[in-house]
Amino acid sequence: MLKAMLGEAWQAMGANRLRTALTMLGMVIGVGAVVLMMAIGQGAQMAVQQTISSMGSNIFIVLSGFTATTGVRSGSGSAPTLRVADGEAIAELDGVQGVAPIHQGSAQLVHAGNNWNAWVIGTTPAYFELRSWPVQEGAPFTDSDLRSATRVALIGQTAAKNLFGDDSPVGKTLRIGQAPFTIVGALASKGQNLDGRDQDDVVVIPLTTAQRKIFGTPFLGSVRQIMVQTTTQEAMPAVEKSMTALLRQRHRLRDGQENDFFLRNLTAVADSAAETTRVMSLLLGAIASVSLLVGGIGIMNIMLVSVTERTREIGIRMAIGARQKDILSQFLLEAIIISIAGCLIGLLLGIGGAILVNMLAKTAVVVSGSSVLVAFGVAAGIGVFFGYYPARKAAALDPIEALRYQ
Repeated sequence: MLKAMLGEAWQAMGANRLRTALTMLGMVIGVGAVVLMMAIGQGAQMAVQQTISSMGSNIFIVLSGFTATTGVRSGSGSAPTLRVADGEAIAELDGVQGVAPIHQGSAQLVHAGNNWNAWVIGTTPAYFELRSWPVQEGAPFTDSDLRSATRVALIGQTAAKNLFGDDSPVGKTLRIGQAPFTIVGALASKGQNLDGRDQDDVVVIPLTTAQRKIFGTPFLGSVRQIMVQTTTQEAMPAVEKSMTALLRQRHRLRDGQENDFFLRNLTAVADSAAETTRVMSLLLGAIASVSLLVGGIGIMNIMLVSVTERTREIGIRMAIGARQKDILSQFLLEAIIISIAGCLIGLLLGIGGAILVNMLAKTAVVVSGSSVLVAFGVAAGIGVFFGYYPARKAAALDPIEALRYQ
């Protein structure tokens, strides 16, 4: 029975090929647009997630305070209000997994005839674990290097490329300012962070070396910021309160007195960015779905025309024994076939468009199985929804009146 109905549906659509193709075009454009827009949106989500993961998870940044002279206040980090001992105290708090004090700034790097200005970070070995930053070649510096203020460094991919080209930097000598350093490791690539800064344009050295031989400090043990990682994301609010209370107590701040430090929750910033891209992805999909609605209206319009043209044929079928549900099924099947055929072509068009966008714009695109299933489901649903009314109208025709129709 189904085979016969499929044959009749194919014959009916083949009799008006141009009209069938134009009807199908609405579904082709709609499905193609949905797949392409969802691919672009999911690609953007993936790019943001990769950037977030490169920052490390459950991270707080504690920045030193500011100075104020004759009413003019400098920015955060301009006053030496944080110490290494503050980080050691924070590490003892419940919910804290790791702490890395940081003393950083930009400096001119020199190797042979090449020079490059990059960000130099003085920190402890724990920094690499907190940032989830593996060493691609060589090895990180150790606690022994930290205690001895050894002149060793790890270099990021961008800085290494500009100074050493395609050669391995490990084992070579690098001058930071006027101080020579031995490169003991090359860091894996991290890419850009959320504000667009290249995280690989960096050199990481022991904290004590940065304090004593590169940047100097107003007094021994002062740092510009402290990176803190919590055990879980759920523990972050409690840890934030504990850190604030601890630092106020250690810095002898009275009630009502302004904090001489700043807390930055990187996870909250990252979550906000991820939510923005997720909303953008849904918005793109919703806009593209309007094309599917237009395609469905086109199917209904053409099927109504088809019912009118085949009214006499419907009357003959009913006269020789066809039931209402047979007529309903026949016209509904035709609408579904148009929808699914348009969906298949649109799917190929959307995937091709996504590949083209990736090649030309160098933008990450992700064609997921969920977007394909959504496209198929929506296309079939539209075929049933918009094809049902014309099919029902055909099935409800009076056989006598249908036979008289000219």
